[in-house]
Amino acid sequence: MFGMRKAWERELGAAVDELAAADTLAFGGVGIAGALLPVTEAYERVSAALDDHPEETRRQLDRVLADGTPAGRAYAATLLERVDPAAARAAWTSLRDDPSEFTTFVGCVMDRETLGTYASRRLTAA
Repeated sequence: MFGMRKAWERELGAAVDELAAADTLAFGGVGIAGALLPVTEAYERVSAALDDHPEETRRQLDRVLADGTPAGRAYAATLLERVDPAAARAAWTSLRDDPSEFTTFVGCVMDRETLGTYASRRLTAA
């Protein structure tokens, strides 16, 4: 039936919405227990969708880059690195002067960082 979205589209949409609203950037487990934050799980779902449904996922990532929170845009640019390094570079370059802040987690260590600083580091590491 036309207009019925497939399950993967609904799941991708929900995961992308989670990334777009993210206030924390964490790529692995956090805290003593190493728990995965819901946003980290969403990131991994979107990452898997990139393999299975690259075009639709890519469109969704562009939406997050345009409208997402600072952490959301960082997730989207990171995901782009996997499929389109040139687009990822362009995204990081455009974010280099962004003064908005987000929370980062690496293991037990929580920090605050500006998107611009984070983007500059990603460009240097690339």
